[in-house]
Formats: sequence, C-alpha cells, structure tokens
Amino acid sequence: MNVIEDASQVDDILATEGMKLLYLSRPDCGVCTALKPRVAAMLEDFPRIAAYDIDLDRFPILAGRFEVFTIPAVLVYADGREFIREARYFSVEELAGRINRYYELLYSPA
Repeated sequence: MNVIEDASQVDDILATEGMKLLYLSRPDCGVCTALKPRVAAMLEDFPRIAAYDIDLDRFPILAGRFEVFTIPAVLVYADGREFIREARYFSVEELAGRINRYYELLYSPA
C-alpha cells in the first residue's frame, strides 16, 4: 500500500481513472494493525487496484471528509465514485468478493 504523505494527494488520486482502495486507520488501533496485512495480501489478487494507507492521526481532517466514524475503514472507488465501504470488523473474504464483481466489470476484456 502506498502511504499518503499529504492530505491534498487524496483529491488527485481519486480524480484519476481506475480503481482505488483507501485504508483509513490509526497506528494505535489493534484491529487496524491486524487487518491491514490481510487487506494488503488480498490486494495481490487485484493488481490493477491502487491502494493507499491513510493515517488518521496525521490527517484527522480526512476522517471528516470521508465521514469515517469508526476505524479501520476501507473505501473502494472506481473512476472517482465510492462503491464499497467497510468499517471496524469486516470479512476480508467478503470484501474480496464484492471487489471482484466490480473489478471484472471494469477490467475484463470487452
């Protein structure tokens, strides 16, 4: 996962085409640190998804911008539009299944 170094990067990232995954968390969150490697491993099955790690301790304004009230939160965007949102306790396997549906539509040959 790419690490967000500046909050203004997010607008540029979401403005580009393709699928993006945002992982919003805090370093002192136990669930966040436990799920992060599992989400990263799941993303290996989706090489065309650009993934970004957002530390909400560094950028608390992004929690408000994305209306994230519980962490960790996973937001998945396609061509700038959010289509999946998961937070706190969620199944990585179910998340992969939901992502796969959109991934195949977006990236399968016509």
